[in-house]
Amino acid sequence: ENRPIPDPGPNEVLLRMHSVGICGSDVHYWQHGRIGDFVVKNPMVLGHEASGTVVKVGSRVTHLKQGDRVAIEPGVPREMDEFCKTGRYNLSPTIFFCATPPDDGNLCRYYKHSASYCYKLPDNVTFEEGALIEPLSVGIHACKRAGVTLGSKVFVSGSGPIGLVNVLVAKMMGAAAVVITDLSASRLQKAKEVGADFTIQVKNETPQEVASKVENLLGCMPEITVECTGVQACIQAGIYATRSGGTLVLVGLGPDMVTVPIVNAAVREVDIRGIFRYCNTWPIAIALLASKRINVKPLVTHRFPLEKALEAFEITKRGEGVKVMLKCDPTDHNP
Repeated sequence: ENRPIPDPGPNEVLLRMHSVGICGSDVHYWQHGRIGDFVVKNPMVLGHEASGTVVKVGSRVTHLKQGDRVAIEPGVPREMDEFCKTGRYNLSPTIFFCATPPDDGNLCRYYKHSASYCYKLPDNVTFEEGALIEPLSVGIHACKRAGVTLGSKVFVSGSGPIGLVNVLVAKMMGAAAVVITDLSASRLQKAKEVGADFTIQVKNETPQEVASKVENLLGCMPEITVECTGVQACIQAGIYATRSGGTLVLVGLGPDMVTVPIVNAAVREVDIRGIFRYCNTWPIAIALLASKRINVKPLVTHRFPLEKALEAFEITKRGEGVKVMLKCDPTDHNP
């Protein structure tokens, strides 16, 4: 609260933050102080799903002005390396990323960011939708890497926020049928609301049994599986479920080492692909939201002012609801 308001550099903008969503990674840093090799060594501001209003622009910024409402892409390359040159800047090893140590996030009143990674929101796209572009981008990137197209049969594993955005995007990209699994009946109900055709509540089935249920519901094995949990048994089920010659995309991150039936995948030519965040997705997401082709509003189940951030984090930690949204600007009641 008492941090000084920073001045933007020549290529930056200063933002008054409005809506910031809480991500599982934020909770993980809060609880454990690390994710893999990323270790919190000094106090760090969380938050990377965000939107706000421009209050000051740097001397070289021409595409934004004071008063513009923007969505923030949290990953900003620090140098023009080989990955940036080929358009895959998300893979740049030196990238700045909000709320990944040692970089501060944007769950605060005022925040400065590279102007090139702030995207103006059309009048018919709310601040909240702007903040949801970050998780939505994971779905866009995953479904593009998976090759979802007209008539695809898709299996989404896990019905948390990332599973749900993959349902939204897969349907938008032309998937004919999407089946989704989860342990939670309420999350599967939310998946139905956003467009899933079939749901499977997993209890204590083996990975092969889950794969068999997926095939029975779809009437065939899916060409594409999007795994959003990182759980070993779910990755195994994803391999068994995917049609020969199909694609499994790993979105969820679990333990470093996982035992999987790799020979099963190899002899059936199942392509296993990873994704790391996203790149070049904000313009696509804004176009989809502005044209009302995608509706992310049902994802938000809880809203809190910044003063009640701890309560909001506790709710996310307990897995209640879907997306918890924090409101950073006490003077603005516009969603």
